[in-house]
Amino acid sequence: MTSRRALVVRGGWDGHKPVEATELFLPFLRDNGFDVTVSETNDVYADADLMAATDLIVQSVTMSEISREAFAGLRDAVRAGTGLAGWHGGIADSYRKESDYLHLIGGQFATHPSKAPEECGAGESDNFLPYTVEMTELGRTHEITTGITDFSLDTEQYWVLHDDLIDVLATTTHPVQPYHPWHRPVTSPAVWTRHWGDGRIFVATPGHSPEVLADPNVRTIVERGMLWAARTA
Repeated sequence: MTSRRALVVRGGWDGHKPVEATELFLPFLRDNGFDVTVSETNDVYADADLMAATDLIVQSVTMSEISREAFAGLRDAVRAGTGLAGWHGGIADSYRKESDYLHLIGGQFATHPSKAPEECGAGESDNFLPYTVEMTELGRTHEITTGITDFSLDTEQYWVLHDDLIDVLATTTHPVQPYHPWHRPVTSPAVWTRHWGDGRIFVATPGHSPEVLADPNVRTIVERGMLWAARTA
């Protein structure tokens, strides 16, 4: 059987542990028949031959920048059928200056609300909140999330700006708090898919750290999401 090819692109802000996080999933990809190439730079997207031969891109690059040539290579590959998958800031908070990338992904990190001011101590845990990931009606039957019920996490809860071309499999709701400026609960997508040309895109917003990715529900969703996104023909 001919192996499929996966390209893992990682880098950007180190706070999301892009190396450790992606290493969690390399054995899974190999066990599912992928030859895996790892790149520490997104310049690889400008390699047209490599991109044409790639069935799945797994990206973990928070913030950072991307050249026009590299972005064009990524965009064209997805449109031609290469799958794109990722989690948290590694896909939903990449390349903030590149509006066409935001258009490709369909959702962009805006913030992660914090605890009450009196509970904050100027550390990253100030933004760790208990919250629930709730399956949508579509999510209850979709192959990525079927059999997974609503579940709770204690980590960053992403507030996402998004369009309605995404298919939302799970959501999370930001409550009203006296120390925040919004006046009604706000629901954000937590897991979504997107069809772009002949390609498929998968995004999960949980995944701040390897520990969050090790949660059985999160890990199952990411693993299924990668397989779903990979080129099908």
